[in-house]
Amino acid sequence: MNLQDIIKTAGILVADDKGLLAMDESNDTCNSRFAEFGIPQTQDYRRSYREMIITTPGLGESISGVILYDETIRQQMKDDTPFVKAITDAGIIPGIKVDTGAKDMAGHQGEKITEGLDGLRDRLHEYFLMGARFAKWRAVLTVGYGKPSRGCIEANANTLARYAALCQEAGLVPIVEPEVLMDGSQTIEQCFEVTEEVLRTVFNQLYRQRVTIEGLLLKPNMVLPGLTCPKQESVDEVADVTIECLLRAVPAAVPGIVFLSGGQSGELASARLNAMNVRFKSHLPWALSFSFARAIQQQAMEIWNGKESNQQAAQQALLNRVRCNRAARKGKYNETMEKTQI
Repeated sequence: MNLQDIIKTAGILVADDKGLLAMDESNDTCNSRFAEFGIPQTQDYRRSYREMIITTPGLGESISGVILYDETIRQQMKDDTPFVKAITDAGIIPGIKVDTGAKDMAGHQGEKITEGLDGLRDRLHEYFLMGARFAKWRAVLTVGYGKPSRGCIEANANTLARYAALCQEAGLVPIVEPEVLMDGSQTIEQCFEVTEEVLRTVFNQLYRQRVTIEGLLLKPNMVLPGLTCPKQESVDEVADVTIECLLRAVPAAVPGIVFLSGGQSGELASARLNAMNVRFKSHLPWALSFSFARAIQQQAMEIWNGKESNQQAAQQALLNRVRCNRAARKGKYNETMEKTQI
């Protein structure tokens, strides 16, 4: 492990007001999204779609890293260029999702534990040799009556910390993603309480597992009311509450926070990130960035629709979306950018 290289890579991933593009959907998830638009659910269509994304001209101006799935990191473009080479040639750092999914947690009805530690050391070594320089592991926590339980929080935090330690051993920057889900009717105050408890527990476990905090990135949820909560706070209120929670729970040594979108629309995710940077950027200890998946890809996928003739228009939509997010990092995003090519 070269710790200085890991710390340097973590810094590069959040430098220059750039962010991450998560294109790490499992095959099943990608297929289900294709099904929404009537796109054939085959390996070749998944490859074509992801080639469309990574060959978007100018993508590297706003995106510092892309998170890949196991299938994708092994694929090649139509001209036989490996995806990893195409990504690095565009000035973007390849990353890889390494968990094997959230499964039902024994003894905890309605709660999940993320699996994938078995064999992880060997898989990380292989991914490093393939060109990956960072990795991602997602834990999911549901808010509800008695949820998340203390047992579920601690088990997922411990797993995240063990994953992070193995990443750094292998020379990879770990992205630590404890997601408090938006599903449900919980208030923003309830989300705040759960998110703070989860983050405090995660960092406690990271310290116990001797993970170097300067060499990781945190990928948390924004503090939001549940999707079916009657009261939906304003963009500025979400920004204030989210930053208050993070300041309480996230060490200053963390180089960057790369928010997940968690089901938010692309426009709303950009607006909320923008508000945080407008109101707080100048006096925060960490960079505030993005690591969005559907909030970046959705419109482009709909336009592409599995047809090569639609590729240029789909790429333009994708490019505009990532440029909006880069503007949000600068605190310069506004709604007019959604209607003009920036």
